[in-house]
Amino acid sequence: QVQLVESGGGLVQAGGSLRLSCVASGMIFKIHFMGWYRQAPGKQRELVAHITSGGITNYTNSVKGRFTISRDNAKNTVYLQMNGLKPEDTAVYYCNAGISGPINRNDYWGQGTQVTVSS
Repeated sequence: QVQLVESGGGLVQAGGSLRLSCVASGMIFKIHFMGWYRQAPGKQRELVAHITSGGITNYTNSVKGRFTISRDNAKNTVYLQMNGLKPEDTAVYYCNAGISGPINRNDYWGQGTQVTVSS
């Protein structure tokens, strides 16, 4: 079994910063990609940032220049540093990863962590 556990969410004022972390654990042979999605009330889940096993990153336009995704392969951990937060960044943030185990490869999701930005 593989688990993704997020941490680091919370309440912050506009302009502030938060750092999200997501740790993968379990029967892991290789973590291919890792990413962060978010879902605001009444909206569809959207990709925020993505990082490949080789460190190539991709961001949705609305967070470019403010958010930075990084990963520590030795710790099976992905981070999302969020600076210059805006009220529209308020959402539940989910960690996602493509992971190969002893038998096959699957996509996994964390339970989500709430980020609330007050104006």
